[in-house]
Amino acid sequence: MKFVTQKLHAFIDYPVAIALVILPFVLGLGESHILALYTSVATGVAAFLLTSITDHETGIFKLVTYKFHLAVDFLVAVTFLILPFILGFKGLDLIYYLANGIAVLLVVSLHKGEEKQEDDFVKPQFV
Repeated sequence: MKFVTQKLHAFIDYPVAIALVILPFVLGLGESHILALYTSVATGVAAFLLTSITDHETGIFKLVTYKFHLAVDFLVAVTFLILPFILGFKGLDLIYYLANGIAVLLVVSLHKGEEKQEDDFVKPQFV
């Protein structure tokens, strides 16, 4: 029952990246540890950049494959699930990272594998 297509993933990446930058300020993250605020912001900026260089529907520079992008998403999910325990996040900080980690893990796990297999880097193309 995998239903997350490359196209769907491509179109939700930018809003998710922007949310990772804005939501920590809106929610007041960082009460249990300052990195609860800034890790999300840094991840959001990195996610925005990764999406812009991914070879998919919304990629601008198409430098890395979607397969590589999914691998990075998986690593982010695992990091978001482990980091709160390493750094001692509590309360909303903890819930925010666990919820995001689970959400990203679900998106990656529910990926519909219809895309062609490629190397991790593609020939640069500009849209």
